[in-house]
Amino acid sequence: MIVPLATGIHHTSYASELALRNTRGEKARLGLGILALGALPFLLDSYWLSVVNAIGIAAIGAIGLNILVGFTGQISLGQGGFLAVGAFTSALLSGRAGVPIPVAIAAAVVVTAIGGVIAGLPALRLKGLYLAIATLGSQEIIEFVIRRWRWLTGGQGFLEAPPLGVLGWHVQRATFERTWYWVILGAAALGAAAARNVFRTALGRSFMAVRDHEVAASTIGVNVTRAKLGAFALSSGYVGLAGALTAHYSGTVSWERFTREVSVLYLGMIIVGGLGSIAGSIYGAAFLLLLPPLLSALADAVRTTAPFLADQLPALQVAAVGLVIMLFLIFEPRGLDRLWRRVRDYFGSWPFRY
Repeated sequence: MIVPLATGIHHTSYASELALRNTRGEKARLGLGILALGALPFLLDSYWLSVVNAIGIAAIGAIGLNILVGFTGQISLGQGGFLAVGAFTSALLSGRAGVPIPVAIAAAVVVTAIGGVIAGLPALRLKGLYLAIATLGSQEIIEFVIRRWRWLTGGQGFLEAPPLGVLGWHVQRATFERTWYWVILGAAALGAAAARNVFRTALGRSFMAVRDHEVAASTIGVNVTRAKLGAFALSSGYVGLAGALTAHYSGTVSWERFTREVSVLYLGMIIVGGLGSIAGSIYGAAFLLLLPPLLSALADAVRTTAPFLADQLPALQVAAVGLVIMLFLIFEPRGLDRLWRRVRDYFGSWPFRY
């Protein structure tokens, strides 16, 4: 049973306290969200559905990065490299070794998690900017290996990934984007729910304790080493899943998809969405991946009156992403998730201020 009070929500049972959705408003918003997501593939054309699919894959990777940066306080600039590990692992196992694609994707998650633990070893001694530079070093090492190791791509510069299929069933070209939409939506929903529940466990709370004060966490009995390496493993596992889905969705894997610019973009996603927020990771991925196509549509609409926008569109897209990140850092460091909470709380108490 839940009793609403002036100061919030008072739980009278363990079941209500453990529930992910407590109030009628939260349950109603969840239901509306499910209905909207169910109707989306029937309302959008292939182009915009491909944008939504890209957002779904990016959201999985952003959740993984937020686990590390937002919830554990370990800064990472190696996101692009771990995406490459997941993509190449799944493509190699399914394409060359003949491993079933679901098994290859699961193996990519495990391999990337192990790689994350190895890359996270400097976190046991380094903090802040020094840790960021160390993870940037892992990004450069992975990028160097996939560019120079000719065996990976057979000298072609790229690696083909088999199309998604299970037990003889394969994604049909006529319904490619719609089928992938359901696959990505399912993976993103499971990933978000799993991440939300992790932080209700002792492991997740140890992550947040290390973020808030490492010495105090160690004093009360938190195994800081296990928490840091566990955060790197869990975060990298999510990123590996995003990389594997990227490989089979695009059909080809090359190093250009996983550069340091990608790492910076993912860091921007969790800054814009909100550090330490699972929902914020999704908001940030949607915001930053929708911005370039919306600018492109705007440039097409004003091509006759402002042709310079179309001529300088690539540069404007990059500049717009950078400007958005700067503005959020200055005016709303807690991101879109905080803005949404403000709107929700305002209408929850309207017409009163509090």
